[in-house]
Amino acid sequence: MTRCAVFSAGSWGTAFAMILADAGCEVTLWGRRPELVDAINATHVNPDYLPGVTLPGAVTATTDAAAALAGADFAFLTVPSQTLRENLAAWTPLLEPQTVLVSLMKGIELGTAKRMSEVIAEVAGVGPERVAVVSGPNLAREIANRQPAASVVACTDELVAKRLQAACHTPYFRPYTNTDVVGCELGGAVKNVIGLAVGMADGMGLGDNTKATLITRGLAEITRLGEALGADPYTFAGLAGMGDLVATCSSPLSRNHTFGTNLGRGMSLAETIAATSQTAEGVKSCESVLDLARRSGVEMPLVQAVVDVVHHGRPTQEVLAALMARSAKAERR
Repeated sequence: MTRCAVFSAGSWGTAFAMILADAGCEVTLWGRRPELVDAINATHVNPDYLPGVTLPGAVTATTDAAAALAGADFAFLTVPSQTLRENLAAWTPLLEPQTVLVSLMKGIELGTAKRMSEVIAEVAGVGPERVAVVSGPNLAREIANRQPAASVVACTDELVAKRLQAACHTPYFRPYTNTDVVGCELGGAVKNVIGLAVGMADGMGLGDNTKATLITRGLAEITRLGEALGADPYTFAGLAGMGDLVATCSSPLSRNHTFGTNLGRGMSLAETIAATSQTAEGVKSCESVLDLARRSGVEMPLVQAVVDVVHHGRPTQEVLAALMARSAKAERR
């Protein structure tokens, strides 16, 4: 039986632990808070993040990272992206030689502009065959309700990707394999920033033409950055690109869309953060995505606009007017 560890016990980590168990794996879910871990073990429910969802009996929880990693074939990382480096440094001495580290995170590290797989390889000192990513339209609540969904599991080693595919394939969750780790990660990270922009448009009361424009031009920005970094442009036409972007930009379950909606309605950044119970990765990652774009010589006006609103306090109407006033060009990526 495949043995899996999942770090941590938020909504997406808990939902993915359920997927793995439903696929026939033995799963240990690591949580930081003893009271939450005890509740999961006692009731098979995560009351804080997925209330009402009964977890399979193959899922157990612990606060002991060593116990979670003992004999693990895969370790799935779902901590907020900006905390990965610190957390993984503590867990690395506990890793076993065969464990593949799988990123379920969708962010770019502040300061270094590194993707999560790059941080994992650097901190854990492992080769590319031991680093994989999962990306796609992954709204945790829908998956926890076992509604049909598909995703992409990517590793530069195709055999590892196929092993990971088998470990998480269920009647309601269909994973596709890919070797384009760069493209899958960039699609997942940058779509959060575009989701903030579309949320702002919703909060401002703007219509579907505006939102379609933001989604489409957002995809163009993601693709430009991806190509500059060596990704396969076809990746962005699939689940890890357009699929994830559409879900994030259209669903009220999307944290980034909801965060942007509150900003568009006129709430301040502090008020919006206070009203948000879980991490909206795009809020911090918009700065690191822009940093990565500048290092790569790629123009990303929508990402710049989000940074201007979120971190520089620029009014949404002013930013929108500036975007519309940009010089007209022939449409191309």
